[in-house]
Amino acid sequence: MQVLGMGNALLDVLTQVPDDTLLELLQLPKGSMTLIDEPRMRKIENEIGKYTQSKMTGGSAANTIHGLNRLGVTTGFIGSVGKDDRGDFYHEEMSSLGITPVFDRSDNPSGVANGIITPDKERTFATYLGAALDLTADFLDPEWFKDWDLFYIEGYLVQNHDLIRSALRMAHEAGCLVALDLASYNVVEQELGFLREVIPLYVDLIFANQEEAKAYTGLDNPQKALKKLLDVSRMAVVKIGARGAWAGSETQIVPGAPEKAHLVDTTGAGDLFAAGFIYGMIKNQKLSVCAEWGNLLASKVIEVIGSKITDHDWEVVKTKIDHAIRR
Repeated sequence: MQVLGMGNALLDVLTQVPDDTLLELLQLPKGSMTLIDEPRMRKIENEIGKYTQSKMTGGSAANTIHGLNRLGVTTGFIGSVGKDDRGDFYHEEMSSLGITPVFDRSDNPSGVANGIITPDKERTFATYLGAALDLTADFLDPEWFKDWDLFYIEGYLVQNHDLIRSALRMAHEAGCLVALDLASYNVVEQELGFLREVIPLYVDLIFANQEEAKAYTGLDNPQKALKKLLDVSRMAVVKIGARGAWAGSETQIVPGAPEKAHLVDTTGAGDLFAAGFIYGMIKNQKLSVCAEWGNLLASKVIEVIGSKITDHDWEVVKTKIDHAIRR
């Protein structure tokens, strides 16, 4: 199975802060993703510049595609970056990894996701989309989707209704399975009507955490929310943090056992969960195993700052998966 992703191509700037005071000062809801304009980005960067930071290429769907690539899956990625050093770096990194980049090159600056990490290891994002906003429906070509088996899209794009409708329709008509990550509870709340319109038409697999599932279904209980999601999609997953996940299809609902981990930063946990789950699908594993592999990848990425699993831990992951396949 070959996987094509589409999402916001963003430079991740991750900042560790001593408490929630900065979030309150900047009026950022804890645990959410807030879209910001350039003046607000300057204000935030002025405040977070006082703390320890790390920088890396990111974006939700791009993180998932990167994870699948590291597992040996043929992957591609559609996005938009600026005609600047950040854009060049992003394109070159994708290409060097063997990920097929399909990039619009915008005159606007490349986007930045400022992630603020509090002592409880929760991350809150203030995202300046910049060039990522210039990814439009007009840029898409139906031919791009014909050589791929699964199309993976992040919910952070849903504010652009024309882009989402066009991409989902093209992927569906090309015969791709379509997977959507709901991305953030506040995005789901803001775009609930649109999501309820397009998901039943085009989406085969939904990824959500407990808050996102509640925002879509109105249900607190993750199993009940999962059942509601299965009314509109063939498969769905509700992630419940340290307790693992629940995964469901048209015929079953199963738990995915959690993996023990030393929590450092939750950035990328959902993205890498999706990569592990999809890899399980590619390897024709049971639904519970797909969820377990998702939890395995998530457990490794939360032990580091940022969205990239270390080379050493990738070897650990691959060894565990290989043993599971051979059993």
